[in-house]
Amino acid sequence: MKGLFIVMEGPDGSGKTTQINLLEQYLKEAGYECLITREPGGTVIGEEVRELILNPEYKEMSPVTEMLLYAASRAQLVHEVIGPALEAGRIVISDRFVDSSIVYQGIARNLGISTVAAVNAPGIGIYRPDGIFFIDLSEAEGIRRKKNQKKLDRMEQESIDFHHLVSEGYRKVLAERPEVIKIDGGKDIDVIQKKIRNHVDELLKKKNR
Repeated sequence: MKGLFIVMEGPDGSGKTTQINLLEQYLKEAGYECLITREPGGTVIGEEVRELILNPEYKEMSPVTEMLLYAASRAQLVHEVIGPALEAGRIVISDRFVDSSIVYQGIARNLGISTVAAVNAPGIGIYRPDGIFFIDLSEAEGIRRKKNQKKLDRMEQESIDFHHLVSEGYRKVLAERPEVIKIDGGKDIDVIQKKIRNHVDELLKKKNR
């Protein structure tokens, strides 16, 4: 079978990484081969781009530059990692994908959804997620969690108004799409993981028919 492409989306501090790690453990114990990646990053080139985008010292970075850097990192990730893994029949779980750019740059940076989608189209090619888990959490709670964990990067240091636009943008962009499973990020970790696992099991059943 062709591989299964799962994406975890949500505002900063929503708990995506924790849920991805738990899901990876669950799938490996079930005998599946998983590949975990993140955006921006996931390749040698992408990690270099990540350092540029998230460096808090680069406050002068323009929204257009930011959009293009994210698109460049994503294009390399699809070319080098995601595409080959899916063609080989593996499960790919990505911490963010193109909807993040549509929300962060298209809506919160006001560059426009259609502009961001067009810029990213050549890089993502034919690859689309089979399932997107949207972990919904208030911007205030997300940033509070981040501050408790580590020093904030350039994106995380944005104003609470910016993060509010991100949260609302996710709700707008991902609403009513059949491949999106919305999850309350305020629930206990185990409760969230159980819901994710149940949906992934269903996706795998469909793939194996």
